[in-house]
Amino acid sequence: MAGTDKEMEDCISRCLACYRSCLQAASQHCLEAGGEHVEPGHFRLMMACAEICRSAAHTMLIGVELHDRVCAACAEMCRACAESCSRLDGMGECEEACTRCAQACERMA
Repeated sequence: MAGTDKEMEDCISRCLACYRSCLQAASQHCLEAGGEHVEPGHFRLMMACAEICRSAAHTMLIGVELHDRVCAACAEMCRACAESCSRLDGMGECEEACTRCAQACERMA
């Protein structure tokens, strides 16, 4: 297994925080803001990021040894989502959550 127990716990926490942030931002901020916030590429990326974060946390929580591969994919998705969020107003919290999750997942990958 990659990483220490403390690193894995940190990664799980960051994945769940990112999952929550992407889902809340998409449903509560983006849908209300409209315009570029609901552009299909951005909105789908947020939904996919939320799902890969949930999946990464899940694989670590249940002890799947291949979690490193899921974490690598999660880090890549989070980086893309953070970049997309950085171009839009009011998305700073989501961008930060994605960046923190990407960093943690990179350590686990």
